Amino acid sequence: MDALRRPSHLLFDFFGTLVDYSPSRTEQGYPRSHALLREFGAALDYAGFLSAWSATTARFDRETAADEREFSVDEVAAAFLAEALPAAPTGSQVAGFVAAYLAEWGSAIRPFEGVAELLRELSGRCRLAVVSNTHSPTMVPDLLARLGVLELMDAVVLSVDTGHRKPHPSIYRTALERLGLSPADAWFIGDSAGPDYHGPRRAGIPALLVDPAGTADVPPAHRIRSVHALPALLAALPAGRPPGRSPRPGARPRRAAGGDAAAGRAGGTGLTRGQLR
Repeated sequence: MDALRRPSHLLFDFFGTLVDYSPSRTEQGYPRSHALLREFGAALDYAGFLSAWSATTARFDRETAADEREFSVDEVAAAFLAEALPAAPTGSQVAGFVAAYLAEWGSAIRPFEGVAELLRELSGRCRLAVVSNTHSPTMVPDLLARLGVLELMDAVVLSVDTGHRKPHPSIYRTALERLGLSPADAWFIGDSAGPDYHGPRRAGIPALLVDPAGTADVPPAHRIRSVHALPALLAALPAGRPPGRSPRPGARPRRAAGGDAAAGRAGGTGLTRGQLR
């Protein structure tokens, strides 16, 4: 698996690979979320709100770290509001808080320069998918749609939907099953060594690590400075149909089945950098 061969699919991590973002729970500023919390009857001041929210998310992090089980931002919000409010939160309160929080956290997200044009170029050579760790099923497809590239994706596979986050093997297996691929017919591209390099490789998927500083302990041939290195890398490989892929003349890239891109589902909440990969 060390020698790269031409893939039929490129599987991209999202956060830190296609878009820049901040994993901070505080630096974006959450005045709308705090104001809504006060409307619900909470007595927390702004600093107390940030401290309590961070403590709740950290507890979920600890409780799921061992088995890489994923949790949703709705679960975190329900637990947080149950402690912060004088009465049990309603479903509409949980939904309203989640919407406000995600809007404010997402304000720090910026697509890397030229990434939309790059994905369009790559879609002429390979088929594309996104495989991301995330706690919410709303943000990633919205961002992909705003970039004008959602329709280029064969699938958007999310940890919040599969139940486990990278590098748990089930999320890679789910991606391969939805795409009808054997592991050797794809490349995985991402910026985090565990979830995006070692995890895919344990699942049999060749992987490239986005490592502009060149500090990760991976073979030089498996390291790229950015996703913009992919066209040249693909062009350097021998031409021809990727192994194990049947020709499909005139076929259009298919959308993800049973959710994700087909239903506009994917996401990102920004709870921790290690989980949003």
